[in-house]
Amino acid sequence: MNEYKPRILIAKPGLDGHDRGAKVIARALRDAGMEVIYTGLRQTPEMIVEAALQEDVDAIGLSILSGAHTVLVPRIMTLMRENEMADVPVFLGGIIPPEDAAAMQEAGIAGIFGPGASIDEISRFIWDQIRLPNA
Repeated sequence: MNEYKPRILIAKPGLDGHDRGAKVIARALRDAGMEVIYTGLRQTPEMIVEAALQEDVDAIGLSILSGAHTVLVPRIMTLMRENEMADVPVFLGGIIPPEDAAAMQEAGIAGIFGPGASIDEISRFIWDQIRLPNA
């Protein structure tokens, strides 16, 4: 019997060109036993949701350093609801000011991880959030 490997999409929405953190998280989640799909830089909300649909992911991680989270996250969450993906947890990493955290959670973000968050913390969060098949 094979152990289930959750499928996680890691995406860099918007024009932010810094993806080192996203790549570190992608590699670490692979090392933690997850299957990771990294979309690359400069993804539109539509591209991210389409990739999540096509890849049938269990969770989505967004990395935003540009400050555009207040525009991009609500659009992504709207597209997810429109595509009947509201049950897919979305977590957010990057530079998210504390005063924006409540708005991100209200938009539907399940977890926010800033600089210094540990890989173990993020991995545990994902395992706690996903719904395992036949569970």
